[in-house]
Amino acid sequence: MATDTPPPALQDFLTWRLHRLAKLTDRQSIDAYANVFGLGVGEARCLAAIGQFAPLSVKDLAAQANLDKAQASRAAQMLVERDLVLKSASETDARGVVLRLTRTGRPLWKRVMQLIERRNADIFGCLSEAEQRQLEAMLDRLIAHAHARPEGSSPATP
Repeated sequence: MATDTPPPALQDFLTWRLHRLAKLTDRQSIDAYANVFGLGVGEARCLAAIGQFAPLSVKDLAAQANLDKAQASRAAQMLVERDLVLKSASETDARGVVLRLTRTGRPLWKRVMQLIERRNADIFGCLSEAEQRQLEAMLDRLIAHAHARPEGSSPATP
């Protein structure tokens, strides 16, 4: 006789909790980026990524900012229109572009990075320094493990 055990509670799954934390912090970030800089969250993420990793193609920008290519392209174009990012032709790909900060974009990038730093300090402020280091190490391992999985693969099914 088989017993039907209920599945674990949804709120106990790590993925559910990580998504919930991301959404809670995103809401606060969205407000901060809009109120302080007049930027959407995608634009702010793209500005941060371009400032940190330039020169970037749109494809690389999408990967670094954790956006899909269309979102990254739209955000980059908005940043170009605001004279925060320079878009130039790629020397290695005739159809590609390269994104870099402009002189106007660099000081704003620094301010965005300061806001990100403050937001992180606020989010992790409830943890001790040792707990923060432990969490950072665990998150790095989880991210590396997720990256190691082939794209499109799904976990084994029973």
